Amino acid sequence: MSQGLGLKPMRTSQIQRETAETRIALKLNVDGSGRSKIATGIAFFDHMLTLFSKHSLMDLEIDAKGDLEVDYHHTVEDVGIVLGQALKEALGDKRGIRRYGHAYLPMDETLSRVVVDLSGRAYLEYRVKGLRRKAGDFPLQLVEEFMRSLSVNALMNLHIELLYGRDAHHISESIFKGLAKALDIACQKDSRVKGLPSTKGKI
Repeated sequence: MSQGLGLKPMRTSQIQRETAETRIALKLNVDGSGRSKIATGIAFFDHMLTLFSKHSLMDLEIDAKGDLEVDYHHTVEDVGIVLGQALKEALGDKRGIRRYGHAYLPMDETLSRVVVDLSGRAYLEYRVKGLRRKAGDFPLQLVEEFMRSLSVNALMNLHIELLYGRDAHHISESIFKGLAKALDIACQKDSRVKGLPSTKGKI
């Protein structure tokens, strides 16, 4: 976290991660306005991450270089890892946050439900069955891999369910926007929350 103009701590983080498969630099400001600068080399994924930033009101910068000549899997998975780490770091000890958030997100014929708990426990329940299609050249099953990496590294419960939908682009967009709105709610500070939002005394 950093101090913003001497007024209040800004919930920010900056992470760099390099492996034999990817090199990722990411900046996150939870208390942003939805500004983004995304470059992963995967146009559809960039679009989804831009939507996530816009609708979560988090400022997000990502510069990712990956082995796209192999496939998109390593880049998508590793961006999820780094974004999860950044979110965990930016939220700090989570004092005063709402902790829980949910969203129903319509996108034309599609409706999804996304629920999060910033619990300190990693768990993904992903109920989007039978979708082996692509949105453009982006395999839709990689959305699940991204969400798993995100939930594991942010240490959060993440439940995603496609209630109905047909178009692969709309389904993916509904899920990313739903995640954005659910996290926006969960990360918000609530003046009624005194200390940690947990009876355990630790999250």
